[in-house]
Amino acid sequence: MPIVFTHEFNTPVYKGQVSFNTGLFINGQFVDGSDGTAIDVVNPTNGRVITSVSEGTQQDVDLAVGAAEQAFETTWGLNCPGNKRGLLLGKLASLMEEHADELAALEALDNGKAFNAARSKDVPSAIACIRYFAGWADKISGRVIETLQTTEERFTYTRHEPIGVVGQIIPWNFPLLMFAWKIAPALATGNTVVLKPSEFTPLTAIRVCHLAKEAGFPPGILNVVTGYGNTVGNAISSHMRIHKIAFTGSTLVGRKIMEAAGKSNLKNVTLELGGKSPNIIFDDADLEQAVHWAVLGIFSNQGQSCLACSRIFIQEGIYDEFLKRFTEKSRSIKVGDPFAPDTFQGPQVSKIQYDRIMGYIDSGKKEGAKIHIGGERHGSEGYFIQPTIFLDTNPDMRIVKEEIFGPVSVVIKFKDEEDIVRQANNTMYGLAAAVFTKDVNRAITTAHKLKAGTVWVNCYGLSNPNVPFGGYKQSGIGREMGEYALANYTEVKAVNVNLGLKM
Repeated sequence: MPIVFTHEFNTPVYKGQVSFNTGLFINGQFVDGSDGTAIDVVNPTNGRVITSVSEGTQQDVDLAVGAAEQAFETTWGLNCPGNKRGLLLGKLASLMEEHADELAALEALDNGKAFNAARSKDVPSAIACIRYFAGWADKISGRVIETLQTTEERFTYTRHEPIGVVGQIIPWNFPLLMFAWKIAPALATGNTVVLKPSEFTPLTAIRVCHLAKEAGFPPGILNVVTGYGNTVGNAISSHMRIHKIAFTGSTLVGRKIMEAAGKSNLKNVTLELGGKSPNIIFDDADLEQAVHWAVLGIFSNQGQSCLACSRIFIQEGIYDEFLKRFTEKSRSIKVGDPFAPDTFQGPQVSKIQYDRIMGYIDSGKKEGAKIHIGGERHGSEGYFIQPTIFLDTNPDMRIVKEEIFGPVSVVIKFKDEEDIVRQANNTMYGLAAAVFTKDVNRAITTAHKLKAGTVWVNCYGLSNPNVPFGGYKQSGIGREMGEYALANYTEVKAVNVNLGLKM
């Protein structure tokens, strides 16, 4: 019998009790894993166990795929009209809205992000994403194509059909939001889903499965198998009856996903991977605004964001003044309990991630970079790291080249537009970038020269469900969100009808 997680929240920002089953969600039921084992979920503020969730295995992935196949052939896919799929997704979004405080509390509990950030951004964004794709569910259409023959002789059209069973693997940095980004377009287009959440942050995914069941989702259309990457993740990536996989995470793991997909059944792959995003601030920028957005861009979510502006480039004429203001603003960040009302930065998600970030900080020191502020543990308990700024770097340093995924930035001086485009594009990544300037021509010209899937001008990190997101180069393959995401989950079929041609 799966574990029931019960927890009483008595915090300044949220008071309430949660109680739900933490089993695998397969074919509409919460069940134990095949081996009967469990995974501890740890509170990153203190390193203590919150609860345990069932541990899935390859056998459990097989069971989930079987349930998804059965649902696709009977109650979903081409057997369920788009308006019905949209209504069910809409019901799920409404239930999430009713439980928004609870979902935000769960995000803060196992991820460590500030409750107020989860409640004001993550949860509403996840709900908006599901509502957006609910609206697309009955608008998936092909088109009639005129051919060389007359329309009286030949009728040719296309259909956009669901792929079938799709596998999805999501990260721990935005657990609820990534869950929504993955399942919403997949279900809206008629696919059935087998999803693996991160073993570090599984609670909101499991809780939303309860809400999906309450919303009336047919059994088998949504299956969630908690487990480790080398077992459940590998089983999904290499499964011969999963025909599409979508993954968000590191570039290193993305390569493994792609390799497994290629070695198995050559499944369709969408990857949203790492970044080393440049934030470019020209000397005519609104300095106060640039500082505010820079702090948000690197230190929000504890720096654990693929689009974090970890390389901050400042034109030499304002370098000193920017650094002064950026330092003051960074020092003012409240690091601490995610459930404190004034907390901006919580702990890193895990001991593993904490050690990884501290390893990069040590690397920066050893390679000769100068720590301007931070660079140390914050407090004596949990996985907290001080907001950190490095100066005097060079392009060959690991802290400049590699994704750190923590509250660590490098501030770099540049001369002119030619210089900054060269420096900004000198990376294997291409996920995002930003340009701060009052000159609209300079903003647009620079944005067009940057090799990044998203460029913000005079802001950072803004997103909407109708705007595509994805990367150039080693930051990924394909686009999520917006109408572009629909192509990830459909196959295009051309139908040619002979109306009068004679041999």
